[in-house]
Amino acid sequence: MIIFIVMLKLKYAFTAWIYDILDYPWERLYRQWRTQILADVHGKVLEAGVGTGRNLPYYADDVELLGIDLSPTMLMFAKRRARQAACQVELRQEDASQMPTVASATYDWVLSTFMCCVMPDYLQQQTIAQFQRVLKPGGKFKLLEMVYSQDPTLRRRQARIAPLVELIYGARFDRHTLERLQQADNLEVSRTEFLKDDVYLLIEGKRRD
Repeated sequence: MIIFIVMLKLKYAFTAWIYDILDYPWERLYRQWRTQILADVHGKVLEAGVGTGRNLPYYADDVELLGIDLSPTMLMFAKRRARQAACQVELRQEDASQMPTVASATYDWVLSTFMCCVMPDYLQQQTIAQFQRVLKPGGKFKLLEMVYSQDPTLRRRQARIAPLVELIYGARFDRHTLERLQQADNLEVSRTEFLKDDVYLLIEGKRRD
């Protein structure tokens, strides 16, 4: 685990500098989703894997946000984007699979976009356990993930770019985030929706009371 975390941090020390440039073709699509995803998000919010802060300008002004990321370089860019936010923002370097400085049962919402698809199964389990810990009873979560399509043509296209996606971002299309959430003791998945094709999967749910 330690080796994976160190290697991921090193990867993003470089990738952070070109992340927004590489993501630009997709960001034209993603920005249409951000308002939709964050429309009902209020109160104390933890965004895990805040990255360069693309979501920050879309939070409501009554949000008290803690954004965490493993990469200090990504957070450097997120701090610049935080100036565009209407809400209160704190940014903190933190491993989402551990979260030693994040208090338990504190947050109304946990948000994550394209973070868990970077994590192998054992780290996903640890991270989801942390989501469960930091949410208040009845607190809600939304996770946006990428998965392999069941359409053979689209899946072949994904398979061709999969090595590059993993090389640059560390992300894979074959993670099992939904299944891990469904297996969590005190989390309940209430809704799933594909935002585009059967690839971009939005998962919503809550911590049981």
